[in-house]
Order: sequence, then structure tokens, then C-alpha cells
Amino acid sequence: MKINQIPLLVLIMGISATFLLLSGFGRVEPKAVDRPNIILIMADDLGFSDLGCYGGEVKTPNLDYLAQNGLRYTQFYNTSRCCPTRAALLTGLYNHPAGIGKMTDDETLPGYRGHLTENTVTLAEVLKSAGYQTGMTGKWHVSNTVVQRTPTNQQAWLNHQQNFGDFSPLDQYPTRRGFDRYFGNIWGVVDFFDPFSLVSGEKPVTSVPKNYYHTDAISDTSVAYIRQFARSAQPFFLYVAETAPHWPLMAPAEDIKKYENTYKSGWDAIRKARYDRMVKLGLIDPKKTGLSERWEPEQSWEANPNKDWDARAMAVHAAMIDRMDQGIGRIIKALRETGELDNTLILFLSDNGASPENCAAYGPGFDRPSQTRDGRQIVYDVKKEVMPGAQTSFVSIGPRWANVSNTPYRLAKAESHEGGIHTPLVAFWPKGIKAKKGGFSQQVGHVMDVMPTLIELTGATYPKTYRGHTITPSTGISLVPSFSGKRGGHQTLFNEHFGARYARSGPWKLVSTSRDTTWQLYNLANDGSEQRNVATQYPDQVQELANRWHEWAKLNTVFPKPQPRKR
Repeated sequence: MKINQIPLLVLIMGISATFLLLSGFGRVEPKAVDRPNIILIMADDLGFSDLGCYGGEVKTPNLDYLAQNGLRYTQFYNTSRCCPTRAALLTGLYNHPAGIGKMTDDETLPGYRGHLTENTVTLAEVLKSAGYQTGMTGKWHVSNTVVQRTPTNQQAWLNHQQNFGDFSPLDQYPTRRGFDRYFGNIWGVVDFFDPFSLVSGEKPVTSVPKNYYHTDAISDTSVAYIRQFARSAQPFFLYVAETAPHWPLMAPAEDIKKYENTYKSGWDAIRKARYDRMVKLGLIDPKKTGLSERWEPEQSWEANPNKDWDARAMAVHAAMIDRMDQGIGRIIKALRETGELDNTLILFLSDNGASPENCAAYGPGFDRPSQTRDGRQIVYDVKKEVMPGAQTSFVSIGPRWANVSNTPYRLAKAESHEGGIHTPLVAFWPKGIKAKKGGFSQQVGHVMDVMPTLIELTGATYPKTYRGHTITPSTGISLVPSFSGKRGGHQTLFNEHFGARYARSGPWKLVSTSRDTTWQLYNLANDGSEQRNVATQYPDQVQELANRWHEWAKLNTVFPKPQPRKR
């Protein structure tokens, strides 16, 4: 959907014509206090090296523009999966004390409530109290998902063939957590051409146009919000929560065509080319961060019987990122046309590393439809016989391409190794960033740092109590010093997700996987890609960090550990 299709989208959303007025871009009056506008953009399952400005071959000219005129962070971290990262980002806390230790199921255990709990405040609630206009577009995924009691009803709901009401408890919707305006998907997984759990405000969107594409709708609605916000004297905060490039692999044909030959050279060639570009850009020092061994290297590209399918899958992944970047270009254009660009802080990051999941193996159920709205069967193609990209195909890039997306790091989404938790972060703010344009920041940061950063910039107050509840103090550290080229950040960081965990202190990182609780020890100062496990050489360091992890886990309600989630 192009920008000139906004009115049709807005008709569906039920937004008034006044809100959609795109004429008279000037403000009603000057802002009384010259505080920055803030746009926070989060990609979904984007790998560390997927963007052009981080070494990738995907065409991302608009994000490259932000990077070339802002800062790129080389040591920024998430919590390794979609909803836990969103919880930490929105609240300024580690994800367990924010209520989402795993997924969105309520397991009635502290740290595992599956929604943002009463001890938290969101970025929107804090900034709204400081006089900001607040809006959100895209993926919410921090509320308890309502699931029907019978599989038949659940499937009919997912297929848009029956309506069973609200997708989560209404008091957990974005509009109840500080956002004045919201358009997007309450749940996580979506059909990009006809998404489930789509709402405008709190009202379900019951139909979409024939040419609907969700990434475009997120972008175009963001543009509409910006143009309306710019007419007020108040600054604004906009959270753009992309669903791209999360599976299922779905993209417009014209974008896929751009990449139809790009990935035919295979995993090793693309991975090596990315690494070389990262070194040339100055993102990594090859003496300190080598190219880790490829995931399951015994499978060569040359001997791969599914080369055409795999090349196409990665082409669709690239197309989804490309389309997202096009929409970000329209956001930048709207800011420029409304005179807001110079005093708008734009932060772009990813919620976790690229996904190694084979979503086709899951089949329909829970959050995955079996048919389109008009009754066409959706194929979950485990044999790689149907080319990816269309609405009737639910597939993902798989572990080998995820490994490429996360170049040069090991493992992927859901794990606590660098491939799962290391996110790109681009910060752009012409009026406020004084560090060298196009430079890099090595500040060790975390998604929970966005809260104290925005509080410092806006003069907002992080409350001790809110709506009668005691609020857990933020554990984030402001990024503002890095805007002037200073280096600070966290000396220690921790994580746990489905048993995968790490403790980091300075350059030392202790880590284990979700399948093997054996601790591994790495010195990130000279082994940034975790290739040399030195646990046996430094047993005292292992014990110290293990003790610190257990202390953190007790303090942050990681225990008692719940049972594995059943799909």
C-alpha cells in the first residue's frame, strides 16, 4: 500500500477525517519548551548484519541515512525474544520483573504473568505525564493472549471466519498503558496480507483492502500520526513496532524480484561478504571479533538439494526488510515536511537476533491460521516444494540463513549467545547528537536503557507509585552521554529465557544454551564472537559469575522456573 492509499486505510481504522487532515503541515503554535520528539522503531527478528549500514546487502537507504547522520552502537543488547524484549524496552526493567519471563501465557508465577504487571510504567505513561502526545503502530505482544477453548473455534478465529471478541484483556491494551492512539496487531505472529488481532484503538479491524500489506499500513499510519501530532504545541512520542522480518515469509512480488539472484551464491559467500563489509565499515575489529564457524558447516551450499528454495526464502526476508526501510523513508519525509526532523530523536533497533525456527513444522494452531479469509488453504511446507513469499505459504528462513543474518556471531533468537541478544541500534537526532556523524558508540547498552534516556531528555519523572501501585525502580542507564561521544553504560548484564542464560561483567561473559546448562566462559574483549571457551582455564571467574547470575535471578524473579510452554 502506497502513501496515497492512506484514506482507505483510515476508513478501515475508523479514524476521523479531522485526524487524517494532511493539509496545513505547520504547527498551530510553537512548542513552549523545545523538547525533542521521539520515534522509537523496533524491527522484529532482524539479524545484526541485515541492514546495509551494518554490513548487509539488503537495500536500506533510509536507515543508512539515519546511521550516516547519527550514531551506530556496537555493544547494544536485547533479551533474545520478541515479547520479553518489548517488556524491557517499554518499562526500563529486566523482562522478568516487568512480568514477561517467557511468553504471553499467564503462568501465575512472579516473573511469568505474560503481561506488563502493575509494578511497571511504560514509556508512554511516563512521557504522557510530561505533556507528550503518544502514539503506537504495529506489534504490541505484551498482553495475555485470549485463546479459545476448542481448537475448532481457535482456528476459525485465526482464519477470520468467526469473531470471538477482544484479543487480550482490554485493560492490557496499548491504549490502557499510556498510548493516546494505536493501530496494530495485539498478538505476535501475523499474516502480512491480512493480519489477525488487528485493532484501531480498542476496536477490531474486521476487513482490510485487497492490496493491504501490514508493513505499509504500519508506516502509513505512523505518517498520519506524525502529521497530526506536528499540528500541536506538544512534542510527541511514537513507538513504531514493526512485524518485519518475522516469519511467515511474505512480501510484495516487486520487492522479492529485487533479490531473486542475490542469495544464489549461498550461505558461506554471503556471510563472508557481510563480515568483510563490517570490517571495512569499522563496525568490528577483526583482531578482536572473528567470523564464527557457520552453523552445521558440514552441509555445503553446493550439495544443498534445495538451493533454489533457500535462495528464494532469503530473498523474501530481504524484501521484507527493504519494504520496512521504504516506510521509514516516508516517516523521515513526513518529519522533514512538517519541520520536525531536526529536533526528533529516532532510535532504531531489533528485538532479538534472526530466527532459526522452522515455523512450517509447527503447522496451524495457536497463532497460525490454516486458511485465508476467503478459504484458500495455507501450506506449511516442510519439504520445501512451494516457493516462499505468498499469503498461502507459512515458512521461515531457518537456522543457516539466521546464522548469516547474525554475522559474525554464534547462534540466534532465544539463545543468550551474541547471535541471539546483540542488536543493531541507530540513533539519529540532528539537534541533539554532538558525536561525530556516522560514527560508532561502544557504550554497553540494553533495551531497558531507553527509559532513563528519554526521561533525561524530556524532563519526565519516573514515578515511585502509579495508579496506587508501587513501581519497581528502573535498572537502565541513560544513553545520553554517548550522544556527546562519551562512553559509559553497563558493567554487568544478565539474561534468562527458556533456560538460556548469561552473566556479563566487563569483558567476561558466562553463558549457557537452552539445551545444555553447562557454563561457557568467553572474554569478549578479544573474542567478540565467542569462539574460544576458556571456562577450564578460569574456574574462579566461572564461579564468581555463576554466583552473580544466581543472585540476579533470585532478585529478578527468574525462580521458580515454570514448565516449558506447550504450543
